[in-house]
Amino acid sequence: MGTGVKVGYARVSTTGQSLEVQMEALQAAGCDPENIFSEKQSGTTADRPKLKELQRFVRKGDTVYITKLDRLGRSLNDLSNIVEDFRSSGVGFVVLDQGIDTTTSTGRAMFGMLAVFAQFETDLRYERQMAGIEAAKAKGVQFGRKQSLETEAVVGAYMEHSSIGATAKALESTKTTVHRILKKAGVDTSGQTGAQKVPTKGSRKK
Repeated sequence: MGTGVKVGYARVSTTGQSLEVQMEALQAAGCDPENIFSEKQSGTTADRPKLKELQRFVRKGDTVYITKLDRLGRSLNDLSNIVEDFRSSGVGFVVLDQGIDTTTSTGRAMFGMLAVFAQFETDLRYERQMAGIEAAKAKGVQFGRKQSLETEAVVGAYMEHSSIGATAKALESTKTTVHRILKKAGVDTSGQTGAQKVPTKGSRKK
């Protein structure tokens, strides 16, 4: 473990998601709130200002903490390159949920294996969400050119999980936010507890 500063990085993909759980975990691991870099950016984009700021901030002997592997890299290559930059600069890297610590040989081996599985899981999630979006279209939900990527992600995840609660958990969001987005998209959530029936687009109230 590094002898320098414990530096945290937290990220969620959309403005509707909360950073609270990650922030609490990083602080519990010993990261000072002033040394936690957080942002709401998609993991698939290279435009992550706070991550770049963190990379400029860390020094030899510091250790970077994240909660899950998918919070850091947008691809397997991107993830590996970031961690290699840390290693070459003498900066440690810890993934709390997976128990990875690259300052140890065991941790480095675990990182290599989990990085591969993380990429595989990301690919599967994308395929399931795309299948969910196609299923939504088949049920009459319209996705126009102005439809946000956030809405498509929520609808895709909902079609996969068939539950507002499970969708909110998968996207690290809240049930209220998920229900609001589904309602706006015209998705029928009538089977959900506490959710009002939302007519699909093209239907009429009797």
